[in-house]
This record gives sequence, C-alpha cells and structure tokens, in this order.
Amino acid sequence: MGLWKRLGGPDLAQVWGSCWILLLLFWRGLACPDSCTCTSTRISCDRTPGIGAFPVLKNLSHAQNITDIYITYQRYFASINEDDVKIYTELRNLTVVDSSLKFVSRQAFLKNLKLTYIDFSRNKLTTLNRKFFRHLSLTHLYIADNPFQCSCDIMWLKLLQEANMFNMEKQNIICINENNKRITLPFMHIPNCVLPKVNVSTREVTILEGNSTTVFCEATGLPDPNVSWDISQVKSNTLIGTVKHAAFLTLKNVTSLDNTKTLVCSADNVVGEDQVIVELNVHFPPNITLIDYPTLDHHWCIPFSVRGNPVPKLQWFYEGSVLSDTDFIWSKIHQSSNNMSEHHGCLQLDSPTHLNNGFYTLQAENEYGKDERTIMAQFMNDPDIGGPITDPGFYDYETTSNDIGGTSTDNSNGVTSTDVSNEGNEDSITVYVVVGIAALVCTGLVIMLVILKFGRHSKFGLKGFVLFHSVPLEG
Repeated sequence: MGLWKRLGGPDLAQVWGSCWILLLLFWRGLACPDSCTCTSTRISCDRTPGIGAFPVLKNLSHAQNITDIYITYQRYFASINEDDVKIYTELRNLTVVDSSLKFVSRQAFLKNLKLTYIDFSRNKLTTLNRKFFRHLSLTHLYIADNPFQCSCDIMWLKLLQEANMFNMEKQNIICINENNKRITLPFMHIPNCVLPKVNVSTREVTILEGNSTTVFCEATGLPDPNVSWDISQVKSNTLIGTVKHAAFLTLKNVTSLDNTKTLVCSADNVVGEDQVIVELNVHFPPNITLIDYPTLDHHWCIPFSVRGNPVPKLQWFYEGSVLSDTDFIWSKIHQSSNNMSEHHGCLQLDSPTHLNNGFYTLQAENEYGKDERTIMAQFMNDPDIGGPITDPGFYDYETTSNDIGGTSTDNSNGVTSTDVSNEGNEDSITVYVVVGIAALVCTGLVIMLVILKFGRHSKFGLKGFVLFHSVPLEG
C-alpha cells in the first residue's frame, strides 16, 4: 500500500467513488422506469408509489436483453395491452401478482415467442382470452385467486386443468356464477359451451397435375365456431369461400410442386379449437432433369435425376439394346427429395474398359408418360489408339438393383459388362501361362549350359583322377 501511495495511486475512497459512478452511469444507461429496479436482464417493480402502466425502459436498445419482468403490489397497474410487451423479444418469465391487473390483450405476447412462464395470481381478472398464449410454448401458467366470471370464456381453463397442462391441476381456480356464488373450476357447468369439431370431405386429395379440385370443411360447436383454411404450404392457385359453419377450398391448375404438401382446416370458438390436415398426392409424368458424363468415385458413375409420381420405372439401354443389371453394371438411387417426387442416382460400372464406351440411354416411365435422355460415355481409350488407361481398380461396394423400378431380363445385348469382364480375365490367364512357360524354358537352358561348361574342366571328369608323380631329370 505504501508503494501504491508513493506511486501516486488513488486511495480506497476514490476507488469506491469510481465504482458508484460506474454503477450510476450503467443505471442511467438502462434508464430504468420509476418505482422499478433494473439489471441488464431483469426489471423488478415492487416499490411505492408504484406504476400505472407496463414498465418500459427509457433506453429501448437495452430492451432486447431483458429476460425477466417481475411486478408485485401495484394497485394502479390494471392492463397489459398489445404494444406493451413487444419490445422485450427475449422475455422468458413474466410475473404480475398481488396487483390490480384486470385485462390482458389477446395479442399482448405476439412478439414474445420465447415466453414460457406466466404468473397472474392474485389479481382482478374476470376473464382471460385463450388466444393470447396459442402461439407460445408455455410450461407454467398460474392464474389462481382471480374473480373469474363463470362463462364460456374461461371454459378453456377448465379443459386445461382437466388435461393437467401448464401445472394447473393443483391451482385453486374459482369463478363466480350469476348468483354470485363462488364455484371451483372443476364444478363449473355452462350450457351451450361445446368444443369445435371439424369434418372434411376427404383426408387425402389425389389429383393429376394441371387439374382442379375442391375440398369442403365444416365444423360444429357452441358458440358457433369460425372455420378457416391454412394454405401456406401450397403453390397452386387457390380460391376460398365460406358459408355458415363451413368453408370450401378450390385448387386450380395444381402443380407437381405441391405433392405431399398439406392443407389445414381449423375451427375455433371461445371454448377451444380443432383442426384436420388434408394431404395432397399430385400425380405427374416422369421428367429426367439430369443425365451427365461419367465420373469416378468408388465406381464409375453416370449421374441422373428423375422426377415423377407415381415413382417411375427406370430402364437403361446401351447402344440401343437393353442393359440389364449385373454384378458389374447396375442402376442405384442414392437420394430422394423430401416429398419423394425427385430421385438422384447413378448407373454404376465396376472397372469398365474401352469396350464399354458408347451411348447410354435412360428411360423413365409411369402410367402417365415416358421420358428418355442419352449420354455419350468414354471410360478409356482403345489400346490400338494408345493413350493413358484410367482404371478405378476394385472397391468393396454394396451392389443394389434399381431402387425405384425393375429392369428387363433380356440379355440380347451383345456387349455387357459380364462379357467384357470374362474376356479380360481370359486374356490375363493366357498371358500368365505364356510367361510362365517361357521362364521355365529359359531356366532349363541356363542350367544345361552351366553343366556343360564346368563338366569339361572338372577334376572329376569321365577320365578319372589325374595322378601326379615326380619324374627325375636327366643329366
């Protein structure tokens, strides 16, 4: 500390003063509403004299960081309107208890998609519109000790409690009937309060591309439900008409892009809602959208894409003749679109040679039509011409027959991958045999030459041993 003072550093009082200044600046940056306290993520309003409207930060740029709002003992706080909460897009927990809350707009939480916890206990709510939470993923809803009026408007709360949703089964929810008698929610009986029930003319529409059709939807319930169609998924031209308790939907010039898409008919009243889903099954003739030059990946692949519903049958041709699936050439679908309208695959060839070069034709057919496309494929140069030979070698790869259609068993094609493979194997065996015989002959000749050469000069030749003896010198 002495060193700190000698260096001219601030004393403890100055440090604490700086901290308070920073906190004050932060507080002003949030611009917290009067009678409330704020942090970077929470607004708490529990002070007197209190607030008369929903708390709003004076600096709106900080509103998107607020996740919790807590309001209690606010006798002048009476309503939550549709514009009050929309600035708090990250809000997760909202508590308004022991206050004078009487009204909540059904669009109050339209922008608060992350809101999961709501506590409106011990207020002055006489009714509560169920539509305010329809789009929310609530886990907890507390509404006990409010002077609800017994009516169809809160029948949905009774149904939620009976279904044990949002932790409501243990709450003591009471309503006041027309005789000013307090009744617990499970014993509330309101005449002419019936959940909607939806019926449609069909659950699946099967239609040929380009045609038109109409689907009818009607609903029962009390009070009379509103009936509507949700057509957000479809791209076809539509026409919607409504009559009492019913609505019809006409699809015009239906497009194949709507295959497997859904239509939703909904009906709702103050008691609740019901809906039915109608699926579209759009039939259309095949269309080969892609056929490309061969590529090398594990095996040689001639890629293709085909659209059609029902799923078209595929057939390949080589130089105009039927090409049947074998262990060396086969058609395989690798991927299908989500609506099963388009399929992507390959004609796969295992180690093709120059004999497999030529024109390949893909034909796709279903009950509504046929399409075909042709591609020229070259896998290696003719040996007589020369040039590099590209061979993918052998890969262990699961072979599968055509996944979306059979192939003909006609073997009239003079050149198939089986013929090419057998011919190549026979040539290889012949070469190995000739080379082996030549090697044996050369080896035998070398051995014979060695024997003849060394046999002539050997001391152990046919003439026997040569005896050496001394011969005396004359004179």
